Amino acid sequence: MMIWIIGHFLAICIGLSLGLIGGGGSILAVPILVYVMGLGAKTAIAMSLGIVGTVSLVGAIPHWLQGNVNWPVAVIFAPTAMLGAYLGARMASFDFITETLQLICFALVMVLASLMMIRQGGKRLNNQSSIKEKDSLQHQNQHNWLFILLEGLGVGILTGFVGVGGGFAIIPALVLLGGLPMKEAIGTSLIIITFKSMTGFLGYFSQVNFDWMLMISFAIAASLGTLTGAYLTRFIEAKNLQKAFGYFVLAVGIFVLIRH
Repeated sequence: MMIWIIGHFLAICIGLSLGLIGGGGSILAVPILVYVMGLGAKTAIAMSLGIVGTVSLVGAIPHWLQGNVNWPVAVIFAPTAMLGAYLGARMASFDFITETLQLICFALVMVLASLMMIRQGGKRLNNQSSIKEKDSLQHQNQHNWLFILLEGLGVGILTGFVGVGGGFAIIPALVLLGGLPMKEAIGTSLIIITFKSMTGFLGYFSQVNFDWMLMISFAIAASLGTLTGAYLTRFIEAKNLQKAFGYFVLAVGIFVLIRH
């Protein structure tokens, strides 16, 4: 019972981080399911995709109501991300893809994500800070969208293979390459994460046995945290939180690498 309570408390924390900083928190779902709830790696990755997809959808609703979802960009980005997520999930079924290999790959992605969060936390992306980058790329606009499509495919494969939402990579791409304001990038990324996570989840259906009660209760707890975090953004500066959270994710990534 105590493990169940701890696990769901941590799920609320995942949701809080998603609501406060717009991404990154979902990357902790797999370690919690593996090391706290005691699930196997493949099951944890598959269930995390269902959880992340649900929580991202809940988090996207307030952004949509505020007009912070750019549907044309989401429609462009989502299909390649969904294809990548399904391919990543199917890749995990290969005989030579062991749970240890998946966790090592996951830990490496955690380290990369943490470094990106630390960097973005130190210098938060926004329209003013990214104007030079966008101006330098403006004359290559058609190439920018090609890069976005390719990144969607790549991040989608990571999502399906190791169970991460990928907001840490999607948001900067939407701001710097797509030219979206930060608030729009966050709202749009949540829609993209919803669709590709659910596609990856479907890719695991024939591979693992799901603990449906745990997945549903975990998703509800994380969703409550997301809504709370979104409300707290009115009072809390997210910039410093993102940097500190990045260091925490880095520590967890190193822990997973050491364990395997």
